[in-house]
Amino acid sequence: MSAHGAKARERGAGDGADASRARALAAEYLAYLSEVRGLSPHTVRAYGSDIDAYLRWCERKGVFALAATAPDIRAWLGELRRARYAPRTMNRKLSAVRGLYGWLAERGQASQAAVASQHGPKTGRHLPKVMGDADVGRLLEAAAGEEGEWAVFDRALVELLYATGARIQEASNLDLDDIDLVHGRATLFGKGSKERIVPVYRKATEALRAYLEGVRPARAARSTGAGEGALFLSTRGNRMSAAALRKRVKGLVALAGLPQSVSPHTLRHTFATELLNGDADLRSVQELLGHASLSTTQIYTNLSVERLRDVMDRAHPRGTDGDS
Repeated sequence: MSAHGAKARERGAGDGADASRARALAAEYLAYLSEVRGLSPHTVRAYGSDIDAYLRWCERKGVFALAATAPDIRAWLGELRRARYAPRTMNRKLSAVRGLYGWLAERGQASQAAVASQHGPKTGRHLPKVMGDADVGRLLEAAAGEEGEWAVFDRALVELLYATGARIQEASNLDLDDIDLVHGRATLFGKGSKERIVPVYRKATEALRAYLEGVRPARAARSTGAGEGALFLSTRGNRMSAAALRKRVKGLVALAGLPQSVSPHTLRHTFATELLNGDADLRSVQELLGHASLSTTQIYTNLSVERLRDVMDRAHPRGTDGDS
């Protein structure tokens, strides 16, 4: 326990001043995630929500967060378990709190030992959902069936997501200078503002060119300056937020009659899986996706194996659908 934490225990855990200090430091941590780590507003809000819920639990139970012990953390996890939170949700909350304590420990404000010693519930490995190329075609057909400039806009958006595997926040952050239609490539800025350059296939560059020449100029003319330089503009000429772009894709999903579970991130998963199915090496896919760890990318190899198993079942004479 840090010296600060020990003194806090002596004063009496959970008093108003201590709780206020914990909240002030948590706010500094969230600002660090946003301004220094460069995490997206959506991610920072998610961390903030989980940390706020934890701090409210501490206040309710009379636990001073900066001096929490291993039994305190176990009690908090136990309450989450009794509230029937899903294992993945519990692990996400624990990860958020663990990140806070790690940051506090670096600054001598608290010890991270109590939370570092705790493990969340085991979760089964969930393979990401992917689409077939035909389903992507249905999305594009839905866009083509729309009226006016949104048909051109939505086609460009879907083609870009499918061509690059970009996260929806990365697509929102794109500026005109980040798209090179001549050489067919896009510069994306991922988590922590990490830059990567991704090739863009011809159909996607054609869709983007149609948008840039036929739709964006009129929208830019209506701008008050808020969308200056942004690739994707709203009808008022402002930069389209990640939430607004996500809504466009979900609208196409509904029009195409696809499952509502399909999202922009499904296109990212599909992008990765198609590359591996086309014999791309794992390291290249990792670089194209902007994953910090190869282990994150390896989940897609399981999808490829599952697809190969389906092929074997259908084609092999002793497969489940073949002759016995």
